[in-house]
Amino acid sequence: MKVVVIGGTGLIGSKVVAGLNEHGHEAVPASPNTGVNTLTGEGLAEVLRGASVVVDVSNSPSFEDDAVKEFFRVSTTNLLKAEAEAGVSHHVALSVVGTDRLQASGYFRAKQAQEDMIKDSGLPYSIVHATQFFEFAKTLADSATEGDTVRVAPIKIQPIYSGDVAAAVGRTAVGAPVNGTVEVAGPDTFQLEDFIRRGLAVRKDPRTVETDPNGLYWGADLQESDLLPGPDAHIATTHFDDWGTRQQ
Repeated sequence: MKVVVIGGTGLIGSKVVAGLNEHGHEAVPASPNTGVNTLTGEGLAEVLRGASVVVDVSNSPSFEDDAVKEFFRVSTTNLLKAEAEAGVSHHVALSVVGTDRLQASGYFRAKQAQEDMIKDSGLPYSIVHATQFFEFAKTLADSATEGDTVRVAPIKIQPIYSGDVAAAVGRTAVGAPVNGTVEVAGPDTFQLEDFIRRGLAVRKDPRTVETDPNGLYWGADLQESDLLPGPDAHIATTHFDDWGTRQQ
């Protein structure tokens, strides 16, 4: 089975490609680095020729509201059109647990719009909702840093190892389209403050982390459990502390 992975040279995409190839599929990484640009359409028709499945794990290079909205609108439009023309039979997209609850954030409004376009396209599809990756603790910290202090909302988070996300995306890609959403999360639940503190400690980052009752998450004001998966989520096996030990 030929599977084209949009964003296939990034953190998740490269792992998806490797996993699918290890299981005997023909996984092709597609990104500007490989001559495929979903914003311009360059290389799309060529790379999709003969593909059964397209996996989209790409992300906007900018999280600024207008830029991220335009990225997902244009890239998803071009990709879905090219897939229909190529006869692709399954579109898989990676999104985020709680996207529909995070609509005060421009980034998540853009992700919701992407999901809606996929659902309305008429193509068989599966959307994988993942919780935040272990590796993004620093990015979360950077978004909430004032001076040497990180101030975060008093919310819970159930982060996941990127390799487990990639495995879930790969399983979904080679399965039948669900024409809906599946969720995947890590095995441990943390307060956001604790997760970021642990993530920074892995990197030996000395910043102080505090809970701020007025703190936002990518511009959104959340309820305590808004980032947590539902009861039917697939729970991965990699614990944060085990992952952290491997990073030393």
